[in-house]
Amino acid sequence: MKSKIYLVCMLSFLTIGFSAQAQKYKNASDTAKLNKEFMEVSNDISDLTAKLVTAKNDLPGYLTKADAAESNAQDAAESSSAQADKATNGSVKDAKRAKRSSKKSLHKAKDARSANNHAENQEEKIASLEKQLAKKQKRLGQLTEMRDAINAMNPQQ
Repeated sequence: MKSKIYLVCMLSFLTIGFSAQAQKYKNASDTAKLNKEFMEVSNDISDLTAKLVTAKNDLPGYLTKADAAESNAQDAAESSSAQADKATNGSVKDAKRAKRSSKKSLHKAKDARSANNHAENQEEKIASLEKQLAKKQKRLGQLTEMRDAINAMNPQQ
């Protein structure tokens, strides 16, 4: 029981210590460093926003390509199936046509899978960019709070 109390006390002191150390910039002399980091984070946010807009604009194109490729693959599979039906009761020539048709169908299926993978990758890219953007915006908020705290300590400016 004692060890649990010690553990809780130690964790609470660590939590308080970390939150007290959270503000990196504390004095007016740190303003230059704060402004530099503020500008870097702001630039990162604008870059990420531009990349995110581009990725979101590209996503519908990837989705339409994936749908079209999937439709083509399905049509090719149906055609291949029809050719195979003909080949079962047909000649060697029909069998060769069925084989060619099945190869085309396979290639179209691979194209559809590739298009779907590209669309999924684009969606993952968008999610990643949104996550990075949220982190940068959180950091910008922290820097703004630090700036406000420094300005509150130095009202003559």
